[in-house]
This record gives sequence, structure tokens and C-alpha cells, in this order.
Amino acid sequence: MAGASAGDLTVAPAGKWNAAQILEHLFLTYKHTNRGLAKCVEQAAPLATKATLKDRFATLLVVDLGYMPGGRKAPERAIPQGMLAEEVRRAIVPELLAMASGLDDCQRKFGAAAKIMDHPFLGPLTAEEWRKFHWVHGRHHARQIRERVGRR
Repeated sequence: MAGASAGDLTVAPAGKWNAAQILEHLFLTYKHTNRGLAKCVEQAAPLATKATLKDRFATLLVVDLGYMPGGRKAPERAIPQGMLAEEVRRAIVPELLAMASGLDDCQRKFGAAAKIMDHPFLGPLTAEEWRKFHWVHGRHHARQIRERVGRR
């Protein structure tokens, strides 16, 4: 985001999200993760279900191997709704910091091995797996942002 103007953030190839929309998508994923973490803390218990074989494979691919497959449609709640570029630029870092703190809290309360809540595509994840997912997901989208604003 550093050095990119609001105009830089709003340019995209036809049919693709622009950099501001990608940032909003990331912001929304952090925000919804934070809501789930707050529910875990409020209920004083993890909310995860039992992992399926499909969940385990997806977690292996994304979390363990660091591979984010392209072409998957974002969940409805993570689709950009039109936040202004400057608004999302201001909001994303505090949301990310809140998520880091919430993951730390859940890990302390429930233990490092506890699956704390389900990801929509990966199934139940530990706090550390949530961290790794967001890192892999963010890295995937950072490449797209750099392409959109003309930096590599």
C-alpha cells in the first residue's frame, strides 16, 4: 500500500478486483475471523467441528504447504462491498492487529493444539493454522495488488 495513490488502488483488468477491493476482501476476512474469535472467548470454548478428510487435505495444501489455489470464489461475506480506498487503508491494519491479539488469546485459553473454529473451505483450524492461513492468503493477494499498482 505504501506509495500507492488512491487512483492506483482503483485500477484493475476487466472483470477483476482492483487493489482497493482486494484490500477490502482481506479486511473482511480479518473482521470475520475476529468475530469468530470473539465468540470463542465469549462462550469460553472452541467452536470447531470435527475435520473431514476433505478438510484435512485442504489444510495440508494451504496451511502446511503454503499453496493457495487460484480461481476459488470468495465466500459471500468476504466479497468487497465498496469501501473507499482510503477507508480500507486506514481500517485494515487495526483489524489485522486485533486478529493477532485474538488468536493469541484463544491459543492461551484453549491450548496450542485446540482447533478453535472452522474456516469456510479448510474446516477446523488451530490458532497457529489460522495465522498461517491468513499469511498464505495475504501473500497470494499481495502479488495481485503489486500487479494492479504496477509494482513487482
